[in-house]
Amino acid sequence: MNYFCKNVNFKASAAFSLLLFVAMLSAQKKQKPLNVIFMIGDGMGVSQVTSAFYFGNSEPNFQKFKIVGLSETSSTSDWVTDSAAGATALSTGEKTYKRAIGVNKDSVALPTILEQLQKKNYQTGLVSLTSITHATPASYYAHVKDRDLHEDIALDLVKANVNFLAGGGLKFFNKRKDGKNLLNEFKKLNYNIDTLKLSKPIQNKNNFYLLAQDELPNKVQGRGDFLPEATQTALDYLSKNEKPFFLMVEGSFIDWGGHAKDGEMMVKEVIDFDKTIGVVMKFIKENPNTLLVVTADHETGGASIGKFMEKDSTGKEKNIKDKVQVNFIDNQHTAALVPVFAMGKNQELFSGVYPNNIIYHKLVEALKKNGTTIK
Repeated sequence: MNYFCKNVNFKASAAFSLLLFVAMLSAQKKQKPLNVIFMIGDGMGVSQVTSAFYFGNSEPNFQKFKIVGLSETSSTSDWVTDSAAGATALSTGEKTYKRAIGVNKDSVALPTILEQLQKKNYQTGLVSLTSITHATPASYYAHVKDRDLHEDIALDLVKANVNFLAGGGLKFFNKRKDGKNLLNEFKKLNYNIDTLKLSKPIQNKNNFYLLAQDELPNKVQGRGDFLPEATQTALDYLSKNEKPFFLMVEGSFIDWGGHAKDGEMMVKEVIDFDKTIGVVMKFIKENPNTLLVVTADHETGGASIGKFMEKDSTGKEKNIKDKVQVNFIDNQHTAALVPVFAMGKNQELFSGVYPNNIIYHKLVEALKKNGTTIK
């Protein structure tokens, strides 16, 4: 009698476990695919982020993140990387040599997360302040041996079928050495093209905003709110369809401020990037099935936020206690670890300390948790 009862209980328990497993699989299949917004502050190390706390007029959006990590940024050829190798590691999950765009250390093309998600019926978008053929955005759709091959990169973009594009680089499309006007090719592919302003996108077309011959102005030059506005425009456009989306947004000129050893430019660009993060955070509140990841390709300038020194009437320097200033080691990239911030669905995957290429694999895991397997 006791054996019979135990046997029945075991069978019932096994049956229940099987039903639970099937229910879990079914629930996973029914989950909506995850929207992914990936933001890259080019040249943005911890000190650059720190500047938003001291020079901004309000609490920075950086402070609202609960999940924070650190990323190591070396390339296969150099401990101190560049934007091409850095962005390629982020977009493909594989470290490569400096100057490489979407290829491995042997110059063999690698699939990017943007391309892989397109095959899973995702919409895609890229927003940058530099040329859309520049190293960071290019690393999501192009495959060339050297980042300076802008005209070759532009040809790759014709084939890339990215749904929303905003940035500069017009000359690489209509003032080419080969005499081609690639804008005509985009028009044939159902693109709405605007070279004058960030107009309202057309919903049943892909949209391409080429708003400068090369890069856009920086904040010191009076760029205005292009980055938050372009990001909002992209989100409005991509979220109107039932399809999930992947959007990469680059805050390009944080890096340029470091190269110029220009503290004012660096700070204004960081604050502008932080404002853009706020746009995305608002979207996540309204669309919780979204993951935001913010990081950098590398740090630039060896920036630090230190004492503000001022000469008094006698010419003696003294420390002003309620002020700080930006200092730079030099005008080059550094090997400093860079921050990783995450918010939204599956955010917990991004805490810790890891190499930059692991961020891609964490994104893959986050997508898989919502039923999208890309490798």
